[in-house]
Amino acid sequence: MPFTRAPSPGTLIEAAESYEHIASGALRLSVRIARLSESRQNLMAAMESRTVIDLAAGVIMAENRCSQNDALTILKNASNYRNIKLRDLAASIVASISNDHKVITRFED
Repeated sequence: MPFTRAPSPGTLIEAAESYEHIASGALRLSVRIARLSESRQNLMAAMESRTVIDLAAGVIMAENRCSQNDALTILKNASNYRNIKLRDLAASIVASISNDHKVITRFED
């Protein structure tokens, strides 16, 4: 078995620094991907909530012959007065006039 010489401390430090650079880049990329994925999920949830809120605003507009801003104000005031989340109140309004109690938001991935 041939005798091999141990690498110098300087060579080991250079190798470690090189690996650190590669690993930190991969970690930064992984964190960025996780943040973007979470942001996408939050945006999808917001758009789904917005759909039912807009439908409920339309119902209020039709019933009260008012503008969209007035309908949203009515909806927000009712939500605050009843201490119910806006999207939950909106969903109950839409369900009360619909045969289908599930509002479907159509998005394509």
